[in-house]
Amino acid sequence: MRKKLLCFSLVLVLLASFVGCGAKDSGGDLEKVTLNEVAHSIFYAPMYVAIEEGYFAQEGIDVELVTGFGADKTMTAVLTGEADIGFMGSETTVYTYVGGTQDYVVNFAQLTQRAGNFLVSREPVDDFSWDMVKGTDVLGGRAGGMPQMVFEYILKKNNIDPMKDLSIDQSIDFGSTAAAFSGGQGDFTVEFEPHATMLEEKGDGYVVASLGEDSGYVPYTAFSARKSYIEKNPDVIQAFTNALQMGMDYVNTHTPEEIAEVIRPQFAETEMETLTTIVTRYYEQDTWKEDLIFSEDAFTLLQNILEESDVLETRVPYEDLVTTEYAKKAAEK
Repeated sequence: MRKKLLCFSLVLVLLASFVGCGAKDSGGDLEKVTLNEVAHSIFYAPMYVAIEEGYFAQEGIDVELVTGFGADKTMTAVLTGEADIGFMGSETTVYTYVGGTQDYVVNFAQLTQRAGNFLVSREPVDDFSWDMVKGTDVLGGRAGGMPQMVFEYILKKNNIDPMKDLSIDQSIDFGSTAAAFSGGQGDFTVEFEPHATMLEEKGDGYVVASLGEDSGYVPYTAFSARKSYIEKNPDVIQAFTNALQMGMDYVNTHTPEEIAEVIRPQFAETEMETLTTIVTRYYEQDTWKEDLIFSEDAFTLLQNILEESDVLETRVPYEDLVTTEYAKKAAEK
């Protein structure tokens, strides 16, 4: 991959003399693509690398990035045409397909292969084990969402009944649990970054477990678009996927410090030291894939998790909801 990246980097140097300096130059006839992301998180570093390094522009794409603040909202934006491409948990594509949506949403690129959230305790815990959450109050996620379902998946793997052995509060809006925890609610909270690290920095909480490590490889987030949009715009989807693959190549061949420096403009409110700490945490747990191919095994695991959470009664065809055509071509470049 390093040889591949070196060759590609030389091409970029040549391209730069024609197209200017990366992400800041969006001149020319670029294809406007509205991308709605489920959340703005360092967890999605390869995508932000692709933006900041100008990979989308080099592929002829002008990305308008919008944050949906929840997979349900991102999916709504895609279904209504407000967004061309959605970036969210793939469980939402299953829900809409089962619900009978005719122009259903198809996954074409998987970005993360582990959960991106962490269990935060109110007090420091030495030698944490999952049975320590028994009898406690935990601030969880939205019912039917990947954060909550992966949490329940881990509990069940450790012979803990999510309904009987602890109390999980799912009433708090996405992104507000950290503030609620700081305010005194809950014994534990399940948090994405940067909230987990910020709770530690304030002395309000302590990261005791990584859901990404304890759940194993899970197809957590993917890029998707309506079936009709993909059919009408295959070149756009391919170019978009090519740019993402370049971002993926970058994070797999650079240090956490280098990655943090590149994506820093996306997180201007986060101190560089904190940003680097978070990138390192994701880097060391093997969060990002080497390619964007959403395998059938990964999709089967996703449906296993949905079934165990009692949100899926009938399995859906992999061939309908996943296309690997674009990711495979991008990986071969």
